[in-house]
Amino acid sequence: MTSQAIGMIETFGNVFVINAGDAMCKAAEVELIGYENTASGYISVIVQGDVSACRTAVDAGVAAVHEMGAEIYSSCVIARPHEDLFKILQKYELQKQLPYGE
Repeated sequence: MTSQAIGMIETFGNVFVINAGDAMCKAAEVELIGYENTASGYISVIVQGDVSACRTAVDAGVAAVHEMGAEIYSSCVIARPHEDLFKILQKYELQKQLPYGE
């Protein structure tokens, strides 16, 4: 897993994060890496691609969540992520999160 950029959005609830992920993937040429469901319902969705695609995707995901009347707790784009970050991100890959694989 290597990328020119990583885009992330954190919100509250499955419905909102699924909507954000859908908007992100439709808005730009990004690949959905996975998600992280943390305590108390906070959920993050993570994509990768080139820097401009990740920025476009994050903006679209944020707008989609706002359109539903929900809050974004955080969002960011990391351009040229350090290769060691992928050691952390591997934990959140979809095939590792879903009980039945992809």
